[in-house]
Amino acid sequence: MTRRLTIGVLTLNEESRIAACLQSAAFADELIVVDSGSTDRTVEIARAHGATVHLHADWKGFAVQRNRLLQHATGDYLFFVDADEVISPELRDEVQAVVRSGLPGSWTVRWRVVAFGRELRHFRGQAPVQRLFRRDQLQGFTGLVHETPTFTQPDLPRADLRGPLLHHSRETIYGSLKKLAQYVALGAEKRRAAGKAGGIMVGLLMSSVLFLRLYVVKGAFLDGGPGFLFCYFIAQEIFLRYVATRYDDQAHAPHVGR
Repeated sequence: MTRRLTIGVLTLNEESRIAACLQSAAFADELIVVDSGSTDRTVEIARAHGATVHLHADWKGFAVQRNRLLQHATGDYLFFVDADEVISPELRDEVQAVVRSGLPGSWTVRWRVVAFGRELRHFRGQAPVQRLFRRDQLQGFTGLVHETPTFTQPDLPRADLRGPLLHHSRETIYGSLKKLAQYVALGAEKRRAAGKAGGIMVGLLMSSVLFLRLYVVKGAFLDGGPGFLFCYFIAQEIFLRYVATRYDDQAHAPHVGR
């Protein structure tokens, strides 16, 4: 029996990265992009690389966009990739082996961060994320950001894929600031919806602890300036997320998409 693989990508103004992402995903039987209303050449480039593009500009959160992509997918397996990620040859081979196997469950991948032009080879801080699923067992996703998969039955097996997914997390200072603002707004909205508190002091504490854990304990200091900047922006995001939860008026807080 021949099983089919769908690779899905969410986009919003990703013209600088989408080509490399889709080129690495060209082995898929079906390549789908769900676009959140790009005003640059993202859609044009995606179609030129063989992707079927579905436009859903009414942004309601990452989970909603992933669920929309799930509805469009027809493959037996579904692999989610972000527009700033590149599938390594090793990971490609593992994904293809899973599809051939027909096994049930879900599979996690590990990012290898590329920041400011340098791969952070010493950084050990990236937790595995669930990205590959057997489509008939994936029910959907919940959450505004860092969305969580839900399944049609409990206790499905989960396994790890060892090949790296190259995550071009931060390429420029300007781009990092834009991403910072986006995730601060989304994170603060998520905290408010959960009834969680915020503030300056707790933000300082949590961001300082996180910076030290990533930069020192997880080894980013061995990757020089790019390692420092990567950890700094993550810690700054956490600090501002707590501050925005406390000080931003929810009625006037920005609503942003990918």
